[in-house]
Amino acid sequence: MASQTPNLSELGPERYFQEQLNKGQFLIQKSKSSGKHYFYPRAVEPGTGKDDLEWVPASGTGYVYSSTTVYPRRKDPYNIAIVELEEGPRLMTSVIDIDPEAITIGMPVTSFIQKQTQPDGKETARLVFKSANC
Repeated sequence: MASQTPNLSELGPERYFQEQLNKGQFLIQKSKSSGKHYFYPRAVEPGTGKDDLEWVPASGTGYVYSSTTVYPRRKDPYNIAIVELEEGPRLMTSVIDIDPEAITIGMPVTSFIQKQTQPDGKETARLVFKSANC
């Protein structure tokens, strides 16, 4: 698949990532020289400073590296998780459609783009995960 090369000086890597997510695409960056994948979105490769990062579709699969359950007062509990993607990067997210207490380290998960409406009425997307065993 051909890589997409946006003008990041005008757009910024975080904004480009969010715009693609809003369109239903989960992309991560890959270095052309080292072959390593990166997340969070950035302008240059960590450690080398090379600007040869390209956007590629993520596999959307990984496993729970770490998880905690949050118990807000007068609201349902929810989880915050670190998911390690098949490609290697880790990201902070939520695992949904499962009891937060049932989430375990090493649990296989798949990504899902969840649409949500902001208070200003604008629709946006966020990346969440679901158990691959469900």
